[in-house]
Amino acid sequence: MEQLTLLLIERMGILLTLAFILTRIPLFRQLLDRDVHLGTSIAYSLLFGLFGMAGTYAGVVVREEVYHPAFWIFSLQSDEAIANSTLVGVVIGGLLGGPLVGLGAGLIAGAHLYSLGGFAAWPAGLSVPITGLFAGYVARFFSQERVISPAKALFIGMFAPIIQMSLLLIFAHPPELVRTVVNLIGIPMVLTNSISIAIFTTMIHVALKEEERSAATEAERAFTIAERILPHLKQGLTPQTSQAAAQLLLRETKAAAVAVTDRERLLAHVGAGADHHLPGEPIGSDLDRRAMFSGGIETGLTRESVSCGQKHCPLQAAVVVPIREGDSVVGLIKLYFRRPQQIGKVQEALAKGLGNLLSNQLTLTLAEKMKGLMKDAELRMLQAQIQPHFLFNTLNSIVTLIRINPDLARHMTIQLGVFMRLNLKLTASPLVTVGQELNHLNAYLEIINIRFAEQFVVRCEADDGVEEALIPPGTLQTLVENSIHHGLRGKTSGGEIEVRVKQDGRRVAVVIEDNGAGIPADILDKLGAMPLESRDGNGIGVYNVNQRLVSLLGQSARLRFANKPEGGSRITFFIPHRGGEDA
Repeated sequence: MEQLTLLLIERMGILLTLAFILTRIPLFRQLLDRDVHLGTSIAYSLLFGLFGMAGTYAGVVVREEVYHPAFWIFSLQSDEAIANSTLVGVVIGGLLGGPLVGLGAGLIAGAHLYSLGGFAAWPAGLSVPITGLFAGYVARFFSQERVISPAKALFIGMFAPIIQMSLLLIFAHPPELVRTVVNLIGIPMVLTNSISIAIFTTMIHVALKEEERSAATEAERAFTIAERILPHLKQGLTPQTSQAAAQLLLRETKAAAVAVTDRERLLAHVGAGADHHLPGEPIGSDLDRRAMFSGGIETGLTRESVSCGQKHCPLQAAVVVPIREGDSVVGLIKLYFRRPQQIGKVQEALAKGLGNLLSNQLTLTLAEKMKGLMKDAELRMLQAQIQPHFLFNTLNSIVTLIRINPDLARHMTIQLGVFMRLNLKLTASPLVTVGQELNHLNAYLEIINIRFAEQFVVRCEADDGVEEALIPPGTLQTLVENSIHHGLRGKTSGGEIEVRVKQDGRRVAVVIEDNGAGIPADILDKLGAMPLESRDGNGIGVYNVNQRLVSLLGQSARLRFANKPEGGSRITFFIPHRGGEDA
């Protein structure tokens, strides 16, 4: 028995060498990804069935208590049986592919074992598919594991030869010969088969780790390529950006050529075939149309799918990667290869990762652009709400002055023209310097002082060095106007408004004070936070100013309102010294 065990272990070494070779086969690695359906189950059944047949040939012929270490076994005599490793391939097939693969592989290997003859041919041949089916159903209890662990495989592997030995004892004849042979081969087969299955499973785990490392490498590579190509594609699909992107892709991938297109025509082609794949040519192959329509990766493995009119074109296969912005396909990246065999799982995974990364980043870029456009549109709307308000008040004042003092009305009209020209110049940008804003305020005060010269005075003070800080245009004018029409309402003389712009550490503080009636307590916490209705229509102005400050400069720039103990109100806000948001 010891010599038989050692001989089977030697034969097991040959079998495990074949197992190692098997783990290098791409078809086998696809099975590791659990991509099993009826079509592939037939292929996998054939694969593991052939491996089971190899285990049969690696067996040892036994006649009563004597064994013959012949390697090639073509037939058995009526008093002979075989100590085999047939069950190794069948059990592994069942554990990896499920009951259907286990049964299929068992039928192939079992039929071969039965065809060799011998007194144990029928029960031995029957035991192989039963064992494969059993292994497939047992694997379902461990479905949460990608591949069953070697320790569990060792335990399951012990039962496979026990089932075979049991069927031999039940169905084989003559009983005396069967008992003698089972006593001789039983323990060696249990040991060698279970150990082989455990080692085979360990090889599979090693292959899985290699796949994971390869996938991680390709993912990192796809990320690197996408990071380098994005700056070009963010500028839009033009012949120049497409040429730069195609050259970068050609260097980073193993493709024979790379092309970039928009939705209608070829923008750039570098690599093999560049002499006849010329920019400007319309696109329209079935492969391109499918990628445009589906928005997914498309692979062409024939010369016809590449759709090249040149008879001697070296490009015979391609992977087409759509470039998406949101839900729309805006162009294609085409990776060409000289032979279909060069497109493997690695190339497809790289193309898929590259397509997803590019599309996600371009979609985010599009969203950022849309967000910027929406914010700009919102600010323009707020500016449009503020300026008509001042214009209407000024025109009403001019109408009044025309009857009282036509000369002042004429002067006020001229000053309004100056103010509006300055206003149009400033509001072309969402932010202006404090120096420009103070000039704008002075132009406004020239108009206001004509009407209210006897009622109030406005004083402006600014520290040195604050003129370059940035502020939304029209901010000071609107807040001073609010003080005039609300704070100083009903004050016929002695009104004072003071505007101070001073350095406050890394910020610039803006304070506007008046000596008027103050802000009613019931609206003090609402002012600026929401639009408030008022009789003269000024309720929206302060709200819009606050919205622009917060939108452009952050929450730290919001308006703060307070009533002074001695009477009047104070408006305070802070802006960054150089236009950036406060830390």
